[in-house]
Amino acid sequence: MAGRWADLMQRLGSGLMVALAGVVALAVGGVPLTIAAAFLIAGLIWELTRITASQRHSSPASRRSKILALLSGVTFLVMSVVPFAWSIALIAIPVAAGWRGTNPRYRGRFVAFAVAFFLASLSLLRVREDAGLLTAFWIAVTAVQSDMLGYFVGKALGGPRFWPAISPNKTWSGTLAGWVGALVLALALVLTGHGSWWVLIAGPLLAFAGQMGDIAESALKRQTGIKDSSDLIPGHGGVMDRFDALTAAFLVALVFGPLIPQLGG
Repeated sequence: MAGRWADLMQRLGSGLMVALAGVVALAVGGVPLTIAAAFLIAGLIWELTRITASQRHSSPASRRSKILALLSGVTFLVMSVVPFAWSIALIAIPVAAGWRGTNPRYRGRFVAFAVAFFLASLSLLRVREDAGLLTAFWIAVTAVQSDMLGYFVGKALGGPRFWPAISPNKTWSGTLAGWVGALVLALALVLTGHGSWWVLIAGPLLAFAGQMGDIAESALKRQTGIKDSSDLIPGHGGVMDRFDALTAAFLVALVFGPLIPQLGG
């Protein structure tokens, strides 16, 4: 039992620090949130370029990964102040810059993940600005609680694996706990007058999207033969390991747009 929870305190400590930084950035919004999102993009692209790089570029000290991270952060800052159609087009800059040094086997995955990271970060800014703080918090908390319940309930109850070929540590008990947690959160919002009954449908869908984001990143790591995307966040691995579910949840918010409930209005 001790081995099963050996990393718990480390995970809790670093997780709380990341969560606090995220809460503050979301609460303040505006320019600070944009800058925080740019740093997030830089970290995500730094890890992604290392994971998918050809052999000579895969070292943590690789100049290529650092240059692409800087380019991605600056590109995102520009994207945040231009019209949405132009911002989508600007994603091509870091993607094209990273294409050549990427392992040919993983180029499609590099493009897909890079585009997803940029679009999800843009979605975060749009939701915060257009739908408000409560809606942005709801989407983020739905994804995070699903991830947390998946970890704790899965560790405690065990049982059949959700997708053993890709992510052998994820269980059906943890997966279902994430859906139930999203439903409970949605019901609390409805009963307190902060959302319509549509939240009861959207909440579990966002949780499921977050879980699929986690699965997608697990598949990438399995295909590239790594355990963690990096060691930037003790107990959690890298930035990709911590933000995979959030990426997928905010992608859904971007794709479905008006169908995502606006809370508190």
